[in-house]
Parts: sequence; C-alpha cells; structure tokens
Amino acid sequence: MNRLFLLPEYPTFQPGWDQEQIHDTFFKCISWQVEETTDAINCPYHYVCDRTYPSNYPPAVDILVLLFATASYLVTLVIVIMDMSKGRGRIFVCQSKRYFLPSGPVCLPIIILAFAKGPQINTIFPLSCICPAILQLVLISALSFDNGADKDIKYVFFAASTVSGILHASLYLDSVLLPYYTGFDALMSSKFSGECASCVCRKEPLIVGGKLVRYRGWSMTTFLVVGVLFLRIVCKISGTNSGKLLYIKNMMEKFSWILITVDCVYLTANSPPERVMLRVGAFGSIFLLICLHVIKEACCQIFPMAYVVEKLRWASTSLQTT
Repeated sequence: MNRLFLLPEYPTFQPGWDQEQIHDTFFKCISWQVEETTDAINCPYHYVCDRTYPSNYPPAVDILVLLFATASYLVTLVIVIMDMSKGRGRIFVCQSKRYFLPSGPVCLPIIILAFAKGPQINTIFPLSCICPAILQLVLISALSFDNGADKDIKYVFFAASTVSGILHASLYLDSVLLPYYTGFDALMSSKFSGECASCVCRKEPLIVGGKLVRYRGWSMTTFLVVGVLFLRIVCKISGTNSGKLLYIKNMMEKFSWILITVDCVYLTANSPPERVMLRVGAFGSIFLLICLHVIKEACCQIFPMAYVVEKLRWASTSLQTT
C-alpha cells in the first residue's frame, strides 16, 4: 500500500529513508524519548522513537487470524438470524452452540491471545486496524445471548468468565491501539527534524494515545457491557424477574447498544487513513449485526401488540355473533 499521504511534508525529510520502515517505526513505537532542542520557536519539543515492538509474524499467522475472525463473525451472524426466526424466548444458543460465539469459552481466549500478540500481527491482516471491530463483535455476542436456562452455578461461572475475558481483551486491545494512535499523532501533527528517520519536531507535547483518535478499548462501552453481565448474574442468583434491578439492567443494555453503535460510526469516520476498505468492511459487518438487533427488538415489540389486537378483534367478533 502507498502510505505517502501519511508522511508529513518537511524539507529535511531524506529521500533515501525507507518510507515503509518509517511508518512501521511510528506505528509500533513503544517509547518516545524527549530530547533537548536549541530551537525553542520552530522545534520546542523534539522526539525520537526509543524502542519498538518486535518484528511482525509471518503472513501465515495473519491469514489464520483472518480466517478465525471471519468464521467467528459468520457463526454469530448465522446464530443471530436463526435466533430471530425462532423468536424471543426460544434462544437458539441455549446449550452447546453458545460455545462457538466470540464471547464463549472457546473463542474468547483465542481472541485475547491474538490481541496480546497484536503489534506483531501486522502484515496481511493488521490487528492495529481491525481489533476494535473484533472487540465490538465480542460485546455484541455477550449482549445478544443470555443463557438464562442454565443452572445458577453454571450460569454464574459462564458469565463471570465472559466478564473476565472482555476486561482482559480490552486491556490487550489498548496495548495495541495506544502505540498505534500515538505514532499516528506523531506522524500527522509533527515535522521531521532531519536528525534521524523517527526524529520529529512538535509544537506541543506528545501524549500516550495521541489526540487525533479518541477511541479506547477500556472505555464506558466496555464497562456498561460488563455491568449488564454482572446484573444478569445478580438477577439470576436472586431470581428477580421484575422490579428496579431488572429495569436498570434493561436500560444499561439499551445504552450499551447505543455506545457500540457510536463507537462503530466514530471508528469508521475517524480512524487512521490506511487499509480503508478493510476497515469499512469490518465495521460495516458490525453495523449489520446492530441493524439485525434493532429489527429483532422491533419485532419483539410489534408481534405481541399484533397478537393482542387480533385477540380483541376475535373477541369483538364473537360478541357480535352471539
């Protein structure tokens, strides 16, 4: 891919520098070192990349991660569609099929492992671009399917493991995104000083995560979804099927879906301008799941109302005939 449009224009940029290597250095830099500068007007803050992540894994690893992510999404999509066809209250994934969901005990550890090695999975299928969409897939999976038919202990163990997995995945996601967004900020809002390939001058200090992209995995969205799962555990243990606790849980679920949608739209519009088609495809797929959930909730509201209307009409017709 041609990344020339990401390079800041500056006269001291040396044509002999490897542009791909410069981008890899910026996006995978772990530590930016502040150096003394004698030009307080044009270069008040001078930074150089001090340390980067290890080199990338072979492309075969990227292909395996791509196949796994695609399979996880397709499984979720199929289960969501079949769940819609069977109606609310007859969840398709009550038993063994839940284990194949991205938030299940089989897929979630693999996702956590991929996020932990995310900075090195960066050739064909760069996780620095796609891992937010994968986390959103996990959150949607956790929200969409509540295995309420399980026994109390089994349900608590399953939900608690999902909570732990989501928190770990979010932390590892930030370990991938923060250097990536920091490097993006350093590349786009700085100028090369000419001292070295990663030496840049800035008008303001460089902060961890940068200022150009605000998305974080450890965010209000994640905490709301974790809160929903926690309240599901409390409701299951206490046997609460109504009341304020159930109302709070339902409201938190709705806000969680809203925040996931906001994150999806934000990342589509404000992510770094590389691998654009891959990003659009990933977040477009997430948006499809969100739309299916909205349709499902609308149908769940409309069908009972239509049933009541039909019963009233039948009762009215019976009274008229008698």
